[in-house]
Amino acid sequence: MKASLLLISLLSAGIAFAAPPAPKQEGIEGKDYKWNAQGGEKSEALNKKGDAKAGEEGYETCGACHLPSGAGRPDGTFPQLAGQHTTVLIKQMADIRAGLRDNPTMYPFAATLTDAQELAHVAAYIEKLCIPVDHGKYDSKPGDTTDKNWKAPADTEKRLAEGKALYEKECLECHGKNGEGVKEKFYPVIAGQHYKYLLRQMTEIRDGHRRNANPDMVKIIKKYNDDQLISISAYQSSLVMPGSMCKPKAGAAPAKKK
Repeated sequence: MKASLLLISLLSAGIAFAAPPAPKQEGIEGKDYKWNAQGGEKSEALNKKGDAKAGEEGYETCGACHLPSGAGRPDGTFPQLAGQHTTVLIKQMADIRAGLRDNPTMYPFAATLTDAQELAHVAAYIEKLCIPVDHGKYDSKPGDTTDKNWKAPADTEKRLAEGKALYEKECLECHGKNGEGVKEKFYPVIAGQHYKYLLRQMTEIRDGHRRNANPDMVKIIKKYNDDQLISISAYQSSLVMPGSMCKPKAGAAPAKKK
């Protein structure tokens, strides 16, 4: 009930976007930037035991954009969250709340979480959601502004093949064969993530616009051009994690991983 009332107040009359912005912290643009530096609310939340049942109410606010299932939006506006590691979720939400990651749309909603314990609860709830199988994949068509190099239907197979080769060369070590990431190292799950969201984030990281980015990742993708990022994102969006994906049932409520 609390989350529902908060959501109504945030969405009404543009109040969410009138909220004071987060105080901006120095990110990757600064010479003293240290990725994933510990301390503050993030460390506090990581050290607390999250309860998925307790986090369900807090997630109601998140579900307005990311959907109750955690599926996000296929157009890449809002990422798929379901099944994401608690470490990654806590880090990103704490970074947004602290002004280390710029996200004016997300900040007013992230700011409604009361403390580190609620942050841990919500992250625990999201992690237990199964990953939807129906998400935004690469399917470029003439006129698609994300891929001006589209030539023929076979382009999809070509993209996936090129993306797989690039992914296995430099992405697999951190993100895993199936896009499972590494929870202990804060490497995100990318299986089931929307193609357009992946492409947008990698482009922003490459171009220095994602201020809380991992410098090691920046070094890797700095050399890739737009065309190569399209191929990598296309392949990444095709990845699935055995045992973590949803089994769709008509009319069924969002399932949770066993």
